[in-house]
Amino acid sequence: MKLAATDFGGDGRPFLLLHGLGGDRSAWQSLAPQLDGRAVAVDLRGHGDSPDGPWDWEAVLDDLDDTAVHFGLDNPVVVGHSLGGVIAGLWALRHPSCPAAVSLDGHRSATTHPANYAGLSEEEVTRGLAELNAIFDAQLETITRPSPEILSTLRTSPELLDALPVFAKVTAPFLLVLATRNLPVPPTLVPLFDAHRAGLRRDLPPTIEVREIDATHGMVSGLPAEVAAIVNHFVSSRFNA
Repeated sequence: MKLAATDFGGDGRPFLLLHGLGGDRSAWQSLAPQLDGRAVAVDLRGHGDSPDGPWDWEAVLDDLDDTAVHFGLDNPVVVGHSLGGVIAGLWALRHPSCPAAVSLDGHRSATTHPANYAGLSEEEVTRGLAELNAIFDAQLETITRPSPEILSTLRTSPELLDALPVFAKVTAPFLLVLATRNLPVPPTLVPLFDAHRAGLRRDLPPTIEVREIDATHGMVSGLPAEVAAIVNHFVSSRFNA
């Protein structure tokens, strides 16, 4: 599948940028020019200006391989946000020689397995998940892209429910940038989101590097300069090691 893409130009090491679920390549408009290298951002299949197609992780990675070849990106650094961060981990698993991969707050779905929430009783987790799923169900009725089929597949995908088992297998240099602030949510859901983050801190594989940032999940658009600086430092430290 030929993906829609934007080549932001620049010299030096190549970067491949992957947006989150329901987003598109325009999410990188402010951040991409601040990376130390040549950045290319894509619309994942079923998103933005890219064609529709069934969601299959291997097919998605094939799309990205073809895009890298098309743009002459030789062994790029892969940076993904949210869903794109999960894909960055899968890319690094497929390409062990990847020089560096970065996930920007892409790790576990907000509605992950109940055991992944730390510090709340089972009853509180069950109640919070019911409320959050009801909100997501209502939102899905208004979304036209990606398709309901892709959304349904991703919502129950083991990789999106919990990407930490994928991250644990990655041997390439891998950075997870973890947001420390919640997106605006009803007050009744704050304990669930706090427990989600506590579960992440408890379960993160020791093989990956973690950097926390005082930002919400929307860090790419909210703090592009700060996020670009974190990515640049991580990548340069790998090349200069």
